[in-house]
Amino acid sequence: MTNSVLSLSLWILGTCLAAISGAVTAKSAQSFYGMMQKPVWAPPPWLFGPAWSVLYILMAIAAWRVWRLGGFSGAQGELTLYAVQLLLNAAWSWFFFVKRSGILSTIEVSMLLSSVVATMVAFWLRDTVAGLLFVPYAAWVSFATALTVSVWKRNPTLL
Repeated sequence: MTNSVLSLSLWILGTCLAAISGAVTAKSAQSFYGMMQKPVWAPPPWLFGPAWSVLYILMAIAAWRVWRLGGFSGAQGELTLYAVQLLLNAAWSWFFFVKRSGILSTIEVSMLLSSVVATMVAFWLRDTVAGLLFVPYAAWVSFATALTVSVWKRNPTLL
């Protein structure tokens, strides 16, 4: 039991470090996002933090479940996909908030969505619960993809 709690905690910590690295690149995100025209269906800014926090925890639990079944060597493909989508997740903030490029943000978030879906499917094939834990994340990134495109189209001089 102690090993399970410790290993799960390490997966959550590692996943949250990826989240923090994405957030650090977006120091001025709140003020920049606040000045943009957004669609009426855009969530309020305060919702992003709690939503991403829950999603990162679900992602970490899913990865931990896959790792627990096969270890790093037995689930190398699945865990590599997990690492790739984490990197892409962190990179979006840089493209949108630092580089301020609508086209690059759209390309990047599309790549992120593809990698999230690939990870979800790979996890699902290894462990159904792990795959299911990725469903909210895939839905959120699908929404984020549409939001990225919409915000870019509404703010061509800013992005």
